[in-house]
Amino acid sequence: MSHDLDQSCIDLLRFLSVDMVQHANSGHPGLPLGAAPLAYALWTHQLKHNPANPHWPDRDRFVLSAGHGSALLYSLLFATGYDLSLDDLKQFRQWGSRTPGHPEYGHTPGVEITTGPLGQGLANAVGMAIGEAHLAARYNRDSHSVVDHRTWAIVSDGDLMEGVASEAASLAGHLKLGKLICLYDDNYVTLAGGTDITFSEDRAKRFEAYGWQTLRVADGNDLAAIEAALEAARADSTRPSLILVHTHIGYGSPEQDTFKAHGSPLGVEDVRKTKEKLGWPVEPDFLLPAPALKHLRQALDRGVEAERAWNSRMDVYTQAFPELAAELQGRLDGELPAGWDADIPVFPADAKGLATRVAGGKVMNAIAPKLPALGGGSADLDPSTHTALKDLGDFNPPLLPGEDSQGSDGGGWSHAGRNLHFGVREHAMGAITNGLAVHGGFVPYGSTFLIFSDYMRPAIRLAALMGVHVVHVFTHDSVALGEDGPTHQPVEQLASLRAIPNLTVIRPGDANETAVAWKVALETKKRPVLLALTRQDVPTLDRSRYADANGLRRGAYVLSDAPDGKPSLILIASGSEVGLIVAAAGQLQAKGIAVRCVSMPSWELFDAQPQAYRDNVLPPDVPARLAVELGTSQGWHRYVGPHGDMLGIDHFGASAPAEVLLREFGFTVDNVVKRASALLAR
Repeated sequence: MSHDLDQSCIDLLRFLSVDMVQHANSGHPGLPLGAAPLAYALWTHQLKHNPANPHWPDRDRFVLSAGHGSALLYSLLFATGYDLSLDDLKQFRQWGSRTPGHPEYGHTPGVEITTGPLGQGLANAVGMAIGEAHLAARYNRDSHSVVDHRTWAIVSDGDLMEGVASEAASLAGHLKLGKLICLYDDNYVTLAGGTDITFSEDRAKRFEAYGWQTLRVADGNDLAAIEAALEAARADSTRPSLILVHTHIGYGSPEQDTFKAHGSPLGVEDVRKTKEKLGWPVEPDFLLPAPALKHLRQALDRGVEAERAWNSRMDVYTQAFPELAAELQGRLDGELPAGWDADIPVFPADAKGLATRVAGGKVMNAIAPKLPALGGGSADLDPSTHTALKDLGDFNPPLLPGEDSQGSDGGGWSHAGRNLHFGVREHAMGAITNGLAVHGGFVPYGSTFLIFSDYMRPAIRLAALMGVHVVHVFTHDSVALGEDGPTHQPVEQLASLRAIPNLTVIRPGDANETAVAWKVALETKKRPVLLALTRQDVPTLDRSRYADANGLRRGAYVLSDAPDGKPSLILIASGSEVGLIVAAAGQLQAKGIAVRCVSMPSWELFDAQPQAYRDNVLPPDVPARLAVELGTSQGWHRYVGPHGDMLGIDHFGASAPAEVLLREFGFTVDNVVKRASALLAR
């Protein structure tokens, strides 16, 4: 390679990006101008990818955590031969374009994950690296390496400021994810000013303390130094690497090294000055020098050859290990194996019952041996959430020579285990499970108390936005958790989570609904599912007297009905309150009131049903409706109607035993009967 051709390729990436931003009159030109050399070095000399097949399983993953620099990513994708046209680049940030303002998973070929909210991408990359490490440990055999790829990320000052990135980086170092390499666009500038006003710590020392290898490149335009750092990062198989590359935001522009270059178009005059300074023709816009584009498009030939070589290795592997190969391929295809749900228990009727968190744990452990893709863990709460997969090992850092387990509980020290210990890192847990989901080969889950969903809401929202299959298991789902008090008692969380588009929230009412909820969660595609489960025991209903729990699949169903099927009153509940309305219905029926009980575990599933079914469950000509849920009343009006009522909690909880709280807050049979009777008396 000649220096001139290298430079022409770099400047092609720079000015495609600058022209995109200027053409849209919107965007972030500073990062592409400064980071183009490091992106070029990575994409042409290190990244294993096939532009003709963006979904090839053993490709390297690339994450632009600094998603505001999306113009650079689109320039890279176009220039290396992905299914993206020059016209797509010219439609940057416009209605209906394939080049939105921040990268969107599933929208643009070659974009691995949605980024933009800073810090998320780095944490997603940790999830992808965990995915590769686990699959490699589980499926590779001596001389048969069929899972062998790296995860690369470009991160910014803003990424490293965010707490989620710190959480994830700490875990990545602990887990010894040696195939995770982050290039830090270290330009000392953020949107509002220089980093000297907010960010003066030694980032290299921080990451060294996390257990990362750190490397420095003093000049972000020095290709040889960048490539040497990339090679050094590849050579360390036991530590993730952070390469601190000193770049210049807005390089070559009049706004170089200032925050003015960060998030606004340069303007026509400054674009001209920048092109002149860097020796790039001022006209035409979107210039594509043939030698540079030809060189960048060599990625197509390299990618085809890399995938061909992998296919050959897979053929040999399949001959040697047919069962392992079939299992791996099934995971990569996202299949549920035949008979995966055969051992899910049916719970006998029991007035005392059991907590739905306990039932959920039993269901998970019945499924896991037959569903190898199911894996995950909790934010340091396995004993409370009941989400540990028994006898399936822990995802732990492999022990190096001379190391010991430092007090391990004996769960094994390798990347092959399926139980992930996230530590007290809820936000990172959400982002990491998103990374696992988009990596492929996993149905990942994360668990914590429902109240702490607040700590991970941005990641939950991004899972819903991307439409990825993640299962969130949230327990201790109401004030009935008791003595820990209002800091730990969710009130507004259910309403808040139900407000997220494309997220299915399920709050099962007993053990058998919990079993069906898990089936729905695993069968669901292209959206995350959230299970809200109880700490306290709830009755397991006698299904010979009440409708089958499979009614949960439709979001709401008639649990019990008036003798003639013509109720004058409808009681509706989710979760632990289903048993409460069943008990209240018994008293009301003894008074001669025709009562229908409706279990409504999922608004989203119910709202997706045909109108005829919804009207059958909640007949429009029965206005007397009472909904009962241990959470805020917000949103229930759509189901109780203008003449109905809702027994909820529109205030914070208190510290007391659960039975005291339920009594004091009115969640008793007597109060439900009283509120229902008042409706009929109107």
